[in-house]
Amino acid sequence: MSSIFTKIINGEIPSYKLAEDENFIAILDVNPNAKGHSLCIPKQEINKIFDMDETLYLELMKFSRKVAKAVEKTVECKRIGVAVVGLEVPHVHVHLIPLHDMDDMRFQRKVTLTKEEFEKLAEAIRKNL
Repeated sequence: MSSIFTKIINGEIPSYKLAEDENFIAILDVNPNAKGHSLCIPKQEINKIFDMDETLYLELMKFSRKVAKAVEKTVECKRIGVAVVGLEVPHVHVHLIPLHDMDDMRFQRKVTLTKEEFEKLAEAIRKNL
């Protein structure tokens, strides 16, 4: 059964896409911890990050760095936090979270954005890639 991320990659579910190449996609998290919370996802459906081929893993980190730099240029924050948890969706994904304080990394405090705010934010991040 396809993960929700595979459905997003295949265009079956809409997303706020930030970047894409032959192996990865970056999208805004629709249930963000902070404004600009993004996900970098390999197109290949792999459950655990350390089960990834080493080359693909390193390329995912490189791709994530590029997206993180664009998010940091776009969203005011102290730094970009990185988390790989993966319990809620069995498909590798790297969380990039703009941090103001440690609570932004706890996945307990969420922010709400309108569709228009998500679209405007995605466009601004894409311009900074």
